[in-house]
Amino acid sequence: LLSITTKAFKPPSLLQQSQRLHVSSLSAATNNNDDDTTSTPTMSRRSALRTVTSASGLASGLLLSSANTRDRRANAEDSSMYSPKFVQAYEDFILTEEGWSYKDVKVGASQTGRGDGELIKDGDRVVFDWSGYTIGYFGRPFEAKGGPQGGAFDKELDFARTVIGSHTIIPGLECALRTMKPGGIRQVIIPYGPLSYPDYDLEHEKVGPKPATFSGQRALNFVLENPRVDRTLLFNVKLIRVD
Repeated sequence: LLSITTKAFKPPSLLQQSQRLHVSSLSAATNNNDDDTTSTPTMSRRSALRTVTSASGLASGLLLSSANTRDRRANAEDSSMYSPKFVQAYEDFILTEEGWSYKDVKVGASQTGRGDGELIKDGDRVVFDWSGYTIGYFGRPFEAKGGPQGGAFDKELDFARTVIGSHTIIPGLECALRTMKPGGIRQVIIPYGPLSYPDYDLEHEKVGPKPATFSGQRALNFVLENPRVDRTLLFNVKLIRVD
């Protein structure tokens, strides 16, 4: 019992020293808290300034990123001008090395005076009948025969003529005519680009075939001048004769 009492007992002088030490510690902690409280507004202003600066930099970065995205989209559109992703594929047509496709509806016969294996060559004058459709854009006709009167059908159409190798008709159609025989009927799909109508001749006076009506020409040009649609064209061609 004596030993327990001795351990629990603390002399007054030591107790007072302990209390003073505790008070001093609290006072020091209070002073430190006051210093922190005083410096907080300064740190907050600095933090706010850094935040505003960071936000400005982020906004500038977002604007630059948006501009770069627009540029990339524009460049992507330019690079895929001739074969954008939305261009349709036609599996039942034969794709040639030049890039045009065809399907023979009727194979022609040899013309008198021309051998069976003889193909049309440069300088040959061909007479052909044709119709044209914007197959990639609702299949609208820009040259057609028969059907109702009005629009692209508003007058009887005559046969077309060209000299092979003269470049007076679009390259894709000229290539298709070279391997045909008189009486043959061929469907030809021509993608937008070097094989199709040139963009410098919207009247189609230099490079044909030219639609016979104003409404047909307008329907054709609407598609040719619109990069947001499939500008693929379909031609139905019948070779009448070779002169």
